[in-house]
Amino acid sequence: MAEQLTPETPEESEEQPIKQRKNGLYPGVSDELAENMKSGWADTELHGLEPIAQAAHTADRRAALSERFPGERLVIPAGNLKTRSNDTEYSFRASTEYAYLTGDQTQDGVLVLEPKGDGHRATIYLLPRSDRENGEFWLDGQGELWVGRRHSLGEAEQLLGIPAKDVRELAAALKEATGPVRNVRGHDAGIEAALTDKVTAERDEELREYLSEARLVKDAFEVSELRKACDATARGFEDVVKVLDKAEATSERYIEGTFFLRARVEGNDIGYGSICAAGPHATTLHWVRNDGAVRPGELLLLDAGVETNELYTADVTRTLPINGTFSPLQRKIYDAVYEAQEAGIAAVKPGAPYRAFHDAAQRVLAEKLVEWGLFGDLDVEKVLELGLQRRWTLHGTGHMLGMDVHDCAAARTETYVAGDLEPGMCLTVEPGLYFQADDLTVPEEYRGIGVRIEDDILVTEDGNENLSASLPRRADEVEAWMARVKQG
Repeated sequence: MAEQLTPETPEESEEQPIKQRKNGLYPGVSDELAENMKSGWADTELHGLEPIAQAAHTADRRAALSERFPGERLVIPAGNLKTRSNDTEYSFRASTEYAYLTGDQTQDGVLVLEPKGDGHRATIYLLPRSDRENGEFWLDGQGELWVGRRHSLGEAEQLLGIPAKDVRELAAALKEATGPVRNVRGHDAGIEAALTDKVTAERDEELREYLSEARLVKDAFEVSELRKACDATARGFEDVVKVLDKAEATSERYIEGTFFLRARVEGNDIGYGSICAAGPHATTLHWVRNDGAVRPGELLLLDAGVETNELYTADVTRTLPINGTFSPLQRKIYDAVYEAQEAGIAAVKPGAPYRAFHDAAQRVLAEKLVEWGLFGDLDVEKVLELGLQRRWTLHGTGHMLGMDVHDCAAARTETYVAGDLEPGMCLTVEPGLYFQADDLTVPEEYRGIGVRIEDDILVTEDGNENLSASLPRRADEVEAWMARVKQG
């Protein structure tokens, strides 16, 4: 990795724009080189660009936002780069709220809706092309020579359908702004500092709540992206099955890396840290260390999702017999989870309470645990009343899905978990049973077995659609599918 030219003295290394440095130069850069780098560059401005695919949808979303908060200035930042270590940064991922309203994914961007008449005027503030005259493009660590070309403000306007301005002028403008302001917090410290005396936590939270609830019902573009994510994820699961023998010779990391390759080839990234949990690791809900052994005769719980280039993610789990065949006990536990998932999916329909699918799945699992004698003389109703099944079911049976894997998380209780399902909502149904390796309350042969099955379910006008149905779920179908995939 190349190292950027840097000043040699503390005085010259202070954080400030290059154009403010003496002569605009760094030590080690001659006047002749600096002058040479200013000229001889072709004009690369792009013209006649087509709007991005979701431009009409993002315009509708901004219009709805404008209607909800009339007469108020609304500020929605993309966020900034975060340092990983020393002078390296994490890969940038724009804030969900910003990307949802603009379709843009660039760092430091800010969407501002300013009151105008009965509505708002939207402006997107972005970093313009790097300045060649002052050396920014080759001397600054975020200059285009180092990190690649970015769109000009004019190009951004064509692509996004929003007037664009230089984001470096925004903080000063916001400090001078008058009237009520709301800001989505947690993404841009500079913007928050400029708005310190103009916003309140309560009003900002109302904006965040609205933008979370707006995503509960997906539009046609969003549904198409979720389909794309699920299809790519299914191919990623097939990739993993093909290399299970290599994973056995290495570790869970081979599985993680295999799925990641599919995510990067067909999408932007993984939508969340992949859970590649083999053997007893499957009983740890968010096992993302992925450094354990992969052994034949045990189960692999693979919970992973491809995030599309437009930032919509799948969230799918399959529990697979590593050698291709379930043992009788593994199949018994797997079948119980499958029956619970079937009951949960059947409860997903328009008008149903959100919690109905969770309750349906939990009842089936409680019935199985009672049938296996794990509660002594207690019946199913008493077990459910006391929540005793949760020792082994552990988590909720699902969540909303979209641009975030746990989408709409800031929505109010009354509109989400205490609300009713509507067509266009997309959620996961993912019951599981987890018998910890050190759990002395279950028979020894159960210990260390974890099973979860998860699919992405779209609420339709007359019921639901399983967007990840291309991956088999029934035990016999899973075995047959694995055999086919391994044979090529």
